[in-house]
Amino acid sequence: MNRRRPIHLFNTLGLAVLGLVAIGWTVPILWTFAVSFHSPNEPLSATNLWWSSHPTTANYALAMQIAPFGQYYINTILIVFGILAFQLVTISLAGFAFARFKFRGQNVLFFLLMLQMMVPSSALIVPNYTTIRQLGLFDTLLAVMLPFFGSAFGTFLMRQTFKTVPQELDDATRIDGANWLQTLWYVYIPPARPALVAFALSSISFHWNDFLWPLIVTNSTASRPLTVGLAILTSLGEIGAQWPLVTAGTVIVVGPLLILFLIFQRQFINSFLHSGLK
Repeated sequence: MNRRRPIHLFNTLGLAVLGLVAIGWTVPILWTFAVSFHSPNEPLSATNLWWSSHPTTANYALAMQIAPFGQYYINTILIVFGILAFQLVTISLAGFAFARFKFRGQNVLFFLLMLQMMVPSSALIVPNYTTIRQLGLFDTLLAVMLPFFGSAFGTFLMRQTFKTVPQELDDATRIDGANWLQTLWYVYIPPARPALVAFALSSISFHWNDFLWPLIVTNSTASRPLTVGLAILTSLGEIGAQWPLVTAGTVIVVGPLLILFLIFQRQFINSFLHSGLK
């Protein structure tokens, strides 16, 4: 019993710390949701910092009038899933090549690929922007997607996953006359599905919330994603930022991700556990 007490105390403290972290993440979300129902004519103060005396949904209607969020939703979905489709192909092919093929300079090339993971994306904005301008792609959906068609992290993840596939299965498919593409599709992809799901969830979350790069390479409603469209609500000329309106726009932007996480949270967590991603 005495030996179990320290373990029980440690577990209790761990749960308490996790509970505080969860509260710290939840409170801003709840505040954003609560303030979005404030009346546009009711200024925020210490007495109504959370709940309004006259709740209304007028902020959501006003936000939809000021910014065309319907078009922004279409643009964001096309960008996010367009990037994901290309990434799933490129990381699978690159991961398979590094895991099973032997070629000259393989280690050097893989080292350079891993080195790219340590370079912040903000450091590549200028060369990427110059390339987009030279290609004549400025203010297009392709301009937002193009720099992310490859992923060093995804390639590393798939390489490590493919290395867990027994070599005997690879040899058996070759004996049966399968080419490398058939081997990849029927032998390597099925056990790698949890890793692919984990990467897909990370990619969707990142690119749905990405702001800086789309802000730089877009200049019209036809190509702006949700995050850039939300910035319009914070710059209303002489009026300035109206926090009930801004929070309503924030809920419009992040709401789908929160709903999807609440619905698929078990699959979300299990995909990372099975892929070994921590």
